[in-house]
Amino acid sequence: MSTHDALLKHVSIKAQDSTLVATFDIEGNIPGAGAYVVGLVAASPDYSSQRRLGIEFMNGEAIAFYSFSHEQGTEENYDLSGVSHSGNTITGNFPTAAIHGLGKGHVMSAFSEADGREFQSGVAVEEAL
Repeated sequence: MSTHDALLKHVSIKAQDSTLVATFDIEGNIPGAGAYVVGLVAASPDYSSQRRLGIEFMNGEAIAFYSFSHEQGTEENYDLSGVSHSGNTITGNFPTAAIHGLGKGHVMSAFSEADGREFQSGVAVEEAL
């Protein structure tokens, strides 16, 4: 994958009832070959609690939709019906419980990975929570 393909351009998250709607706008399209992951890293202000929310694609199709709690060492997988993608926009509908307990002063950034390697990290997230 070229570093000019599938770069995160804009990432936003908003609360909608009991759902966190995360939208990832990318440069170009989801790669049609190989693995590609987009997601969010959220943490409490002191980083004692951290969560990783992700959407994984293989050969252009969503294959995993999950959240991982670093302090508990547990991963929760969600139904792929919570993921949609069209052209250069990927949307994930995570349950609000995925970031429960992080508090109002939490920090959040976005990331992408390509074929098992970090592609981008620390991407700003527009929040409306």
